[in-house]
Amino acid sequence: MKSHTEYLTFNLPERMAFENITPKITEIVRKSGVQEGLVLCNAMHITASVFINDDEPGLHADYKAWLEQLAPFDESPQRYAHNRTGEDNADAHMKRQIMGREVVVAITNGKLDFGPWEQIFYGEFDGRRPKRVLVKIIGE
Repeated sequence: MKSHTEYLTFNLPERMAFENITPKITEIVRKSGVQEGLVLCNAMHITASVFINDDEPGLHADYKAWLEQLAPFDESPQRYAHNRTGEDNADAHMKRQIMGREVVVAITNGKLDFGPWEQIFYGEFDGRRPKRVLVKIIGE
């Protein structure tokens, strides 16, 4: 069984943003040489996410509005106990929890085996600093 590991680094300028990372993952799968297996993409920071969905701008705007309703940004310590520690990103931790930490995608015939419209996204909820995503591929 083959194994291949790479790390992607993101430093998005916005506090909350989504970036389609499917082309990067596709290239890493190609470089791995794995024809049949699995790829794990994992956000390695507790205020970032990796998720699968449609690459449609209206949907992304809806996600941002929905997440902001569920966990509004508020740097004051009155709303969130976490912010009493000197942090200002309690909302980002909650948004990450909702959107998820990682995805696993099958590799079939050397390609990502998606359903219709599926793409892999990096989700940022407390941007403006470098964060990593682990890409781990296993298979034959």
